Amino acid sequence: MTPASTTSAGWNVRLKRLVQVGGPFLGLILVVLFFAFAHDESGESARATILSPGNLKTVLVQTVIVGIGALGMTLVIVAGGIDLSAGSVVACASVVGARLVVAGWPTLGIALVAIAAGGVVGLLNGALVAGFRLMPFIVTLGSMSIVRGIAKSLASNQAISIPRQSPVVSLMAVEHPDTFFPLPPGVWIMLALGALTALVLRQSIFGRHVVAIGSNEATARLCGVRVRTTKIAVYALAGLCFGLAGLLQLSRLTQGAPTVAVGLELDIIAAVVIGGASLSGGTGSVMGALVGAFLMALLRSGSTQIGWDNEVQEIIIGLVIVLAVGLDKWRQGKRG
Repeated sequence: MTPASTTSAGWNVRLKRLVQVGGPFLGLILVVLFFAFAHDESGESARATILSPGNLKTVLVQTVIVGIGALGMTLVIVAGGIDLSAGSVVACASVVGARLVVAGWPTLGIALVAIAAGGVVGLLNGALVAGFRLMPFIVTLGSMSIVRGIAKSLASNQAISIPRQSPVVSLMAVEHPDTFFPLPPGVWIMLALGALTALVLRQSIFGRHVVAIGSNEATARLCGVRVRTTKIAVYALAGLCFGLAGLLQLSRLTQGAPTVAVGLELDIIAAVVIGGASLSGGTGSVMGALVGAFLMALLRSGSTQIGWDNEVQEIIIGLVIVLAVGLDKWRQGKRG
């Protein structure tokens, strides 16, 4: 290999790393700049509305459900898997929490049981994927239907409303909607959990094992990584995240509905991919996933503010996802 080709290869590697790390932030900056100069249907600038502190606060609150789900999905995708049951688990956890609120359970007990419900589903998914070496896509596709059916059964096919005075509601309650602060507790929970997840993925032995499995499972096994145990733990942790997202969904909607969060798993996966994760495993960014979730929420909010129809919003979101997957393919190069 000539010095020129070596230098070119080095620049390509640096450029790919820069896109992987900075891509989500660059995308967010472009979206913000677009809405900064956008105009609504009346021809007036929408900047003051879309980028106002109150609207940004609303967008951040709308990010919480997808953002927390994306934290769990990041672990799964980095490990080389996928979990299509996320939306169903969120709905089921919200129904479980609503039933417990109506039954008069204490807030801590409601939270623990709702989150644990998601963890149980994740544990079962992981056991089937790792223990029986079944395809994650098929296993979680099946559990998506099963868990949705369980949610409908628990709720008797109807939404379960909870009192607005319930302490659970305060988790996502928005105070002073015209100012950025104070933020609801749910936002701080998302940020704290994001920091913890990033720390685990980057600094812990468990996190290194997750990356190793996603990069090359056979090599990881030969290096002594307990692949089955790690995979089960990854899916269980993801389930706990989905359960927490379901609890916060209950807080936001003030009802546990078995029909909510349909297709939410696609938004969660999209946020993770936009954030720089590779669908082939081995690569992912916790911060990028949160930025991806915020970017999609901002796109939807801004599109609504300037008067774009829902179908236009869906087309834009789809184009962003395709672009993110294309960047992932480019990053992988010949390996992809």
